Amino acid sequence: MADKNTNGYDDEEMTVELELDDGQTVNCAIITILTVDKKDYIALLPLDEEGNNDDGEVWFYRYEEDENNPDEEPALTYIDDDEEYENVADAFDEYLDNVEFDEIVSNEKEQ
Repeated sequence: MADKNTNGYDDEEMTVELELDDGQTVNCAIITILTVDKKDYIALLPLDEEGNNDDGEVWFYRYEEDENNPDEEPALTYIDDDEEYENVADAFDEYLDNVEFDEIVSNEKEQ
């Protein structure tokens, strides 16, 4: 059973710290990395100081790894094109539908 204080996110979840334009730092849980039109994007769940996300808001960024230096931190870039953002949001919705379907199938097999 998930701990209600963390909305199911525990210390084992992968997180990243983002520094926003205003200098504020936000800790985010990494939901998934999606590929859309041959580009990678990351879906992040911003967390409050207690590790919760009560509003369900998800942030999308372009995600790029340096192929020549795998030890380098991946680069996250703001998506400023509306059409590109919508394509990523649609891909994320499809991802959520697949995860939900997989959970339903998994639960049926366990019964």
